[in-house]
Amino acid sequence: MSFTTFLFAVFPYIAFGILSVVTVLRWRRHPFSVSSLSSQLLESRRLYWGSVSFHWGLSLVLVGHLAALIVPRGFEIWNGASLRLYLLEATGLALGLWAGFGLIVLLWRRLGNPRIRAVTSPMDLVVLTVLAVQVASGLWIAVGYRWGSYWGTSVLVPYVRSVLTLSPDARYVEPLPLVVQLHVFTFWVFVAVFAFSRLVHIITLPPGYLVRPWQRVIRNADEPGVFHPASDRPIEKIR
Repeated sequence: MSFTTFLFAVFPYIAFGILSVVTVLRWRRHPFSVSSLSSQLLESRRLYWGSVSFHWGLSLVLVGHLAALIVPRGFEIWNGASLRLYLLEATGLALGLWAGFGLIVLLWRRLGNPRIRAVTSPMDLVVLTVLAVQVASGLWIAVGYRWGSYWGTSVLVPYVRSVLTLSPDARYVEPLPLVVQLHVFTFWVFVAVFAFSRLVHIITLPPGYLVRPWQRVIRNADEPGVFHPASDRPIEKIR
C-alpha cells in the first residue's frame, strides 16, 4: 500500500470512524460538553463580524461543493458558456475570501483577547488551524488552478463518490497538484477532529428542539423578591 493510497483511500474511513464513535461517546457520557460554548459575553463585536463572515462564506462554499457532488452534470451544462463559468468562479472566489476574512477575525479575536484566550482549548486552535489550511488551499486552487468547477466534476467528484460507495479509488487524486491533495486531505482531517471540538453540537442537535414550544422569559420584579416556580408572583425573600 502506497502512502497516497493510505491518505486518500484508508484515512477517510478512519476519520469517519473517529467521528461516529467519539460523537456517540461524548453525547452519552458527557452530554453537557456538547455545546457551542459561546464566548459572546466576553467579547461580541469582533465575534459578530468574524462569525457572520466565516459561517455564511463557508456554508455557501460547502453548498456549492455538495451541489457539484449531487448534480455534476448540471455544473457541466452551466459551465458550457464562458460567461457563466466566469460568474461561478468569481462567486466561489468571493465566498472563499469572505470566509477567509471571517476566519482571520476569529483567530485574531481568540489569540489577541486575553479573556478569550483563557477559555480557548488546544482543540479550538487545532480546528481553526485545519480550517485555515482548508480555506487557504481552496483560495490557492481558485487562483492558481482556475476553473475548478469545470475540471473538479471529472476528477474530485468521482473520487468522493468512490469513497462514499465504499470503493475508494486514490488514482483520481494521485496526479493532482500538491495543493489540491492538501485541500482534500485536510478535509478528512477536519472530519476526524470534528467530534472533539465544540462544533459537534451541529450534528447532535436534539430533534425535539426543532418543534418544542417557545421558552417563556419573565422579567425580574422591580421590587426585591423572587419568583415562585409555580406562579409569576414574587414572594418575599427569607431574611
